[in-house]
Amino acid sequence: MKTTTAGQAPAPARHRASLAVLGTYLGLAAALLILIVLFSCLSSHFWSYSTFSTIANQIPDLMVLAVGMTFVLIIGGIDLSVGSVLALAASALSVAILSWGWGPLPAGLLGLACAALAGTVTGSITVAWRIPSFIVSLGVLEMARGAAYQLTGSRTAYIGDAYAWLADPLLWGISPAFLIALAVTVLAQLVLTRSVFGRQLIGIGTNEEAVRLAGIDPRPSKVLVFTVMGLLAGVAALFQLSRLEAADPNAGAGLELQVIAAVVIGGTSLMGGRGSVVSTFFGVLIISVLAAGLAQVGANEPTKRIITGAVIVIAVVLDTYRTRRARGRG
Repeated sequence: MKTTTAGQAPAPARHRASLAVLGTYLGLAAALLILIVLFSCLSSHFWSYSTFSTIANQIPDLMVLAVGMTFVLIIGGIDLSVGSVLALAASALSVAILSWGWGPLPAGLLGLACAALAGTVTGSITVAWRIPSFIVSLGVLEMARGAAYQLTGSRTAYIGDAYAWLADPLLWGISPAFLIALAVTVLAQLVLTRSVFGRQLIGIGTNEEAVRLAGIDPRPSKVLVFTVMGLLAGVAALFQLSRLEAADPNAGAGLELQVIAAVVIGGTSLMGGRGSVVSTFFGVLIISVLAAGLAQVGANEPTKRIITGAVIVIAVVLDTYRTRRARGRG
């Protein structure tokens, strides 16, 4: 009789799971390749190193936000406040530099702290009162945006090149911001797949009551996930400031939709319990290549919105189909 180590799935089950993950990666890579080939045929300027390096240098903020949202969705939550929290972090940072005379480092830490605090507020209220995070984050969205307007006087605050080094291209035209975002992605994938904390998050999203009955309190982990989401929104604010050299209280408006779209396209379940940071990275690339390609072929803003929305709907339908098929097998 075959035996398995306690806490591990039988070898055939692990093999099937590995094949499913590999299939997801290959499917996303194929979709990305199809987009690249399509836009290369439609535009003579798309297939160039300049295009790809520009995309890489413009996506670090979306990358880190999508990493955080992957963890939030895995535990069965959602955070709609990330764009506003980004603006709040940038606004607090700008006040520290322009009004208080702080240096880039302490001002940056203040921005990160404000963003992490906003995430902690969302997570704490969601967990303490068992309110859907959708509703709580919607309230935090409004509060954070209002605070950003208050801090900046509803005006764009120009801070200069204090963080320009994050956007300045290094070797092969790639910015430090992209390398940092890539490191965050790798670290998050290792945490999700190789740590006890990562397995707890998947367990919480799959069956929170079972986790509780196993003697594990899921509440601290859930609050921590929202705190990390807020912190990564602060990191995204630094990445945006490095490119724009200004704190705009309107920054990040609607960004939460792009973030959620990238994560869902990557295959993370809206129902919780399933997700991959690597798949999310593919989702970010697909969204970014789609946007860049549509811009190069001359698509107007309404057309871009229609196509992007259609891609999101297709991703959600596929997620629902995968979930139902998995339940049918169970």
